[in-house]
Amino acid sequence: MQKARIKLASTDIDKINEVCAFIQNISDKTGVVMRGPVPLPRKTLKITTRRSPCGEGKATWERYEMRIHKRLIDLGLDERALRLVMRVPIPEGLNIEIELL
Repeated sequence: MQKARIKLASTDIDKINEVCAFIQNISDKTGVVMRGPVPLPRKTLKITTRRSPCGEGKATWERYEMRIHKRLIDLGLDERALRLVMRVPIPEGLNIEIELL
């Protein structure tokens, strides 16, 4: 039996949880073994910029932060389950990688 490793990454945690639920339903329907979703460490990107565009005045700063959430799913696959996984609706802004092992 083949295995697939599915990596999900997005800035919106709700989108990731939605796709994980779809994949969980597929594994329940087809009876394939599923491990996960395993939460991977969140990546936080921080940018600090000066509020004043010209450089005059007070030294006040704006702080922006973007969090990237990641999940890892290992799925035992048969041909039917693979077709169903490929048809999962992927929301805008979600990065998905499927690797066959």
